[in-house]
Amino acid sequence: MRVPLSWLREYVELPAGVTGRDVAAKLIRAGLEVETVEESGLTGPLVVGKVLTYENEPQKNGKTIRWCSLDIGKEEPQWVVCGAHNFEVGDLVVVVLPGAVLPGGFAISARKTYGHVSNGMICSSVELGLGDDGSDGIVVLEAGEGTPGDDAIELLSLSDDVLDIAVTPDRGYCLSIRGVAREAATAYGVALKDAADLPLTGSAADGYPVRVDDAAACSVFVTRTVTGIDAKALSPRWMQKRLQAAGMRPISIGVDITNYVMLELGQPIHGYDKARLSGDIVVRRAEAGEKLVTLDDQTRELDAEDLLITDDSGPIGIAGVMGGASTEISETTTDVVIEAAHFDPIVIARASRRHKLSSEASRRFEREVDPQLPRYAAQRVADLLAEHAGGTVLPDETVIDTHPAPAPVVIRGDHAARVSGAPIAVEDAIAHLEAVGCTLGAPATGATAAPLAVGVHSSSLNFLPAGITDPENAGCERFEGDDLWAVTPPSWRPDLRDPNDFAEEVIRLFGFDNVPSVLPKAPGGQGLTVSQQRRRRVATALVGAGLSEVVSYPFTGAADFDALGLPADDVRRTTVKLVNPLSDEEPSMQTTLLATLLRTAERNVGRGATDLAIFQTGLVFLPKADATPAPLPAVESRPSDAEVQSLYDALPAQPLHVGVVLTGALAPAGWWGKSRPVSWADAVQIARLITAAVGVEPTVRNTELAPWHPGRCAEFSVDGKVVGHAGELHPKVCQAFGLPTRSSAVELDLDALIAAGPESITAAPFSSYPVAKEDVALIVAEDVAAAAVEAALVEGAGELLESVRLFDLYTGEQIGAGKKSLAFALRFRAADRTLKENEVSEARQAAVQVAVERFGAVQRVG
Repeated sequence: MRVPLSWLREYVELPAGVTGRDVAAKLIRAGLEVETVEESGLTGPLVVGKVLTYENEPQKNGKTIRWCSLDIGKEEPQWVVCGAHNFEVGDLVVVVLPGAVLPGGFAISARKTYGHVSNGMICSSVELGLGDDGSDGIVVLEAGEGTPGDDAIELLSLSDDVLDIAVTPDRGYCLSIRGVAREAATAYGVALKDAADLPLTGSAADGYPVRVDDAAACSVFVTRTVTGIDAKALSPRWMQKRLQAAGMRPISIGVDITNYVMLELGQPIHGYDKARLSGDIVVRRAEAGEKLVTLDDQTRELDAEDLLITDDSGPIGIAGVMGGASTEISETTTDVVIEAAHFDPIVIARASRRHKLSSEASRRFEREVDPQLPRYAAQRVADLLAEHAGGTVLPDETVIDTHPAPAPVVIRGDHAARVSGAPIAVEDAIAHLEAVGCTLGAPATGATAAPLAVGVHSSSLNFLPAGITDPENAGCERFEGDDLWAVTPPSWRPDLRDPNDFAEEVIRLFGFDNVPSVLPKAPGGQGLTVSQQRRRRVATALVGAGLSEVVSYPFTGAADFDALGLPADDVRRTTVKLVNPLSDEEPSMQTTLLATLLRTAERNVGRGATDLAIFQTGLVFLPKADATPAPLPAVESRPSDAEVQSLYDALPAQPLHVGVVLTGALAPAGWWGKSRPVSWADAVQIARLITAAVGVEPTVRNTELAPWHPGRCAEFSVDGKVVGHAGELHPKVCQAFGLPTRSSAVELDLDALIAAGPESITAAPFSSYPVAKEDVALIVAEDVAAAAVEAALVEGAGELLESVRLFDLYTGEQIGAGKKSLAFALRFRAADRTLKENEVSEARQAAVQVAVERFGAVQRVG
């Protein structure tokens, strides 16, 4: 929400001399998010001038300039050169004089041009920072809008700071000057002039006929009618200036006024050309097959859940989102029907997302608009149309109002002090609640206060608010010692529902910076859990290997699964669906880390970083086949143990996975030699690094699984349970994600690995005795896995074997068809002595013997 300071001052008696930055600081302290303050770069002198004479002078370049004399309130006329021609003698214009600086740092001085010395210039809307008003020339003021010599900066409110406020969902009322003015008045402790404090001139009878078929979705609907307007009339310059400062483009008198009132009060307004309406206005849900051409000239297929504004011709608008083109106000419009309504925020939010159509109206309705505003907003629009478009406001109006009044909430007088730990006096709490619009009274007989926040107990707080000596009998004098209040929130604050909401309002006005910051006392140190230790070891190992950690959103969709090449029956396509996803393309929680990791890699590769080594640890969400929807416990008291258990039972399985993506070159090219591209072997080695970090020795075998390349995918298992895969990605997957060919990936179930690992990992003792090196080459059948042969050697060699490593694989005529030769480097060492030759030989032979017995291996000699 962009808020011009001059507009804010109209409703708040801000102290003289305060700047936009001063106001921003106050609003931030009160809890609003002021992102930026735009300060005007304009300095005078800038005055109103009257055109006395001008001469048209054609130039050699084909352009005709005007040599003008202007009355700027001095004895002598001011002579300037102007290239525009949209003014005549006697017109009032805006003149910038030497020494001034226009927005953008454009300094003005007297200079010679086109054979004349121009002492300043006549200004256009763009040069004054008013935006493009659609005209081809300079600003021409209306007659009587000023006199020669007047300060144009003050006249046109050109020197104005603009606050850009990021309005959070619970502060929808701040999407208006009225709402921000209320916050500013509270922050400064000054008087507020309510922009909605208007005299209502309509009589709630015989207005334009309206029927509401869905009162739950539309609880308030108001219409007013204005006849005889001049739709071609221009919006007043001050209104255009404010709209532009607030980020809107002036369009026409009808549209400008409805936009102006929406920004001023926060109530979206829609105007209909009465002549184009057909029959009664009906608010209803959409029917099958209905379509609507909206104001953006798009034909939209309507959904049965859409709330529509209709007449006898059919749909004329998607309620709270956008009107239809068939009834829009045009230059031929003379009679206008004004609509101001209150719609259910959920209905509007879903329609806006369903149609991918976010408007200024839907943005406000989604955050819920004050249900008491429609009559006042309709009156304000009608008054402005009468004043600036020459219309006549008919006295009859339609008012349908079924919205329930806000219900009071019973709370303790010291509730805010108790939950914050701050010394907030009871009378101060009352003042703060009344400042935000709440009304306080005595609760009904027998009423009890809602409890403190879950987990907060008065016995655990070691303070008492100022003036309170007994926490059990703390009270408010206004209610004769009773410590309970019945607090009714204002109509514009639907977010105030329970005692902690009211406590938050008190605390923010008391000042978050005044709340003591006390760190909780940690219990006696237990150290890191085994799971935490293993996770840190894995991250440290991967970073040490040169990988970079990334963090991605855990959302995915069918397009990701298609890009991964997952079959239609793949279990990873069964997901947990989100009720309210951030994106319709990603409506599910991830079942694999690879989709989000590969999207991250895709973005980096697209920006030129083709050599990547990234990893992520994160949860995947696996739905339970027999899961029931989670219940929604009440907030009045702590959920029962059974309710808490039912919440846990409804949760999907959420194992922690670790994923890795490698692309491009593992080692770059340089003077030392050629680059080395990543391969499936690098991915497998990274997976082995992870399993070693948690102290697990996995079984590795070849397998086929999307999204990996057939024949280049390794399956990792522990105790017969598959814990993940590693290898080269399928070429189609690389193409789908825009990655270099032969990119590789790893995904392992880190929770399963940690559960299978030892309780503690200790470093292997180092022996100072020499190592004995032995190599052995074994010929086995081609379908025998090298990992299986290695396991046999380890089993046979016994405890003297320190390490075994495959260093060569050979196939060829020398060993025959269907066979392969595997060469292993065996390293033997004892912890307490130097090994003798016969000990090493016996251990080597024992290792070979197990391989011979298990696989029919033949030892290769020479």
